[in-house]
Amino acid sequence: MELRNICKSYDGVSVLEDISLEIEEGGRYVISAPSGRGKTTLLRIMMGLEQPDGGELTGISGSISAVFQEDRLPAEFSTFRCVKMALPGRVSKTVVREHLAELGLGEHTEKPAKELSGGMKRRVALCRAVLSGADTIYLDEPFTGLDTETKKSVAGYINRHCRGRTLVVVSHSSEDAMLLNAKEIRI
Repeated sequence: MELRNICKSYDGVSVLEDISLEIEEGGRYVISAPSGRGKTTLLRIMMGLEQPDGGELTGISGSISAVFQEDRLPAEFSTFRCVKMALPGRVSKTVVREHLAELGLGEHTEKPAKELSGGMKRRVALCRAVLSGADTIYLDEPFTGLDTETKKSVAGYINRHCRGRTLVVVSHSSEDAMLLNAKEIRI
């Protein structure tokens, strides 16, 4: 995927100006910048959810999965069901439970999403994205609500289960690039 001279503004206020970058298939990238610099907007453009005002985006291919800033979990659904409902039929119940356990949620699989902490909800959303089998995974601030140890554990989970897939993460922290063995792109 290649982005050339991407520009985007809202109500006359420029959010992205002349952004160019190349995302190689199977590569790992962390797009970093302070808050309010358009990281989420750029991610949404890359996913095809928004159109740039100017510039060109080429080379989009394959399936995608995402974790948004909001975890987007149905409040009444169990943790297990929140994951399973978004997955292809070929992903077994056993695999879902194994992944939830790997993320420290093994004892919470039947708990409704509304009863989970923010960090737990984040891990459920990450599990869903990773298990989707998508060629490209987009993560918007994936470590929000996680303490230092849980963040390291979750980064290890992502590293183990996303090998060979394209990973595009937006973050305000350069540390995330190191944790994910990713190339950092500052915008």
